[in-house]
Amino acid sequence: MKMDPGIVCFQHCGPKIFCLSLPESCPACRSDLSKADFSLLPFRVPYPFVRASQHSCSVIIKPTTGDFLHDYYNSMDLHIGVTTSSGTIVEFDRNGLRRHRNSQWDQCLLLDAATSSWTEHWDEVLMKVCKQPRWLAKNYDEDTMNCYSFVLTFLRCLSYGSLSAAAANRTDFCEKFIVPRATAAGKYISLYRKLKEKGFHVHRTK
Repeated sequence: MKMDPGIVCFQHCGPKIFCLSLPESCPACRSDLSKADFSLLPFRVPYPFVRASQHSCSVIIKPTTGDFLHDYYNSMDLHIGVTTSSGTIVEFDRNGLRRHRNSQWDQCLLLDAATSSWTEHWDEVLMKVCKQPRWLAKNYDEDTMNCYSFVLTFLRCLSYGSLSAAAANRTDFCEKFIVPRATAAGKYISLYRKLKEKGFHVHRTK
């Protein structure tokens, strides 16, 4: 399923123009774009989201309900998980520990990923952590024993550089890995919703 809406940006008469498809005329000055000289040639705005199953040995997040583009707002909870070397998603929630390739993770943010030399160790450590009896559904608690608890426990056991170092503290990990990615994605989400409502967005710097 195609998830990327394909936001296009170009500059013709001064301001940057964002749209979902290149229009026949400039929304700012109404000039015919087929004969226009662009000061910034049309380009595709990078899509910030990934399909989790296509990224091995990664830490990923998504909204607890719905998806980023259509449903997410800053006040909403996020759900975190990891992938194996084969792209299988491993997550912990009120249903306990689960392994799958669910399409609900087709629009998520990649927080970080291990290099190829770490894949075997990543899988070994993940398997050991998954075998711990604490990850049974009956032990789940929304505040104290949740998806975040599972991922941080795994990362601390992994001892993978700055990623594992940040995992020693819940707040540090959030500030260093989650907030920057969520903030950047938020700008894309806001732009997409403006385009869905108006068809284009004229960005003026002054």
